[in-house]
Amino acid sequence: MPSVTKTEVRKKVWTALARAGAGRFPFPLTGRIPNFEGAEQAAARLARHPVWRQARILKCNPDAPQRPVRLRALEDGKIVYMAVPRLRSQRCFLRLDPAEIDPRHLPRAAGIAGSARYGVPVTAGELPPIDLIVAGSVAVRPNGARAGKGGGYSDLEFGLATLLGKIQDATRIVTTVHDLQVVSDRWPVAPYDIPLDYIFTPSRTMKCKHPHPRPESIVWELLDPAMRRDIPALDALAP
Repeated sequence: MPSVTKTEVRKKVWTALARAGAGRFPFPLTGRIPNFEGAEQAAARLARHPVWRQARILKCNPDAPQRPVRLRALEDGKIVYMAVPRLRSQRCFLRLDPAEIDPRHLPRAAGIAGSARYGVPVTAGELPPIDLIVAGSVAVRPNGARAGKGGGYSDLEFGLATLLGKIQDATRIVTTVHDLQVVSDRWPVAPYDIPLDYIFTPSRTMKCKHPHPRPESIVWELLDPAMRRDIPALDALAP
C-alpha cells in the first residue's frame, strides 16, 4: 500500500531542500519545481549519457532547475521545445532552434523569459517526433515514479504528444534533481503519470525500472474540467 500522498512527499522534499540549504532562487521552493544547488552538475551528467548524445529533438520543462539542460542542448545544436505556461494558446509550444538564434543569445534563450522572445510558437500538431523528454520533478523514486508540482501539465503534454504520434516507444524520459529529491517513499500512481527512464543528480545516474506503463493518450475521464475548458489544443481532440 502507498505510504504517503504526493502532497506529503512534495512537502517533505521542499522542507529537506530548505533545511539543507540546497535550494536556490526562485524562492520559496514550495509550490514549484525546486531549483537546487548542483543543477549544472546534474545537467552535465545527463549530457555525458548516450540518451543525450543520441537525441536531436528535446521537449523540456520551462522551470529554473532545468535551465542548464536547455542551455546545454542549444549549445550542442539540439532543438528544444518548451510548453507555453498552462498550454493557454493554440500554439502551445515554443521551438528553440540554435540555428535560428545568435550564439551570443543562447543563454538568454534558455531562460523562461528569453524563450518567449527567441522561441517560435508552434501547435502540438507541428511538433516533430521527440527523441528525449526532460521532465521537471519535485520528488522521484529510484524505480522511476515521479511527482511533479501538482499542476498536471507535464503529464498532459505527454498524453497530448503521444496521442498525436510525436512520442514513440524509443522516446526516453529523464529528469535532473538534487540527491535529496530521490526518496524511498511510495505514493499512489495515477494512469496519466509518466514514468522516468533515467534520473540524473549531481552525483548519480540512475536507470529506472518502470513502476507502471506509460500513458498511451490523454486520460480524458480523469482530466481536470478546467483544463479541458481552458486549453485550446484539446478542442479538436476531445472525444
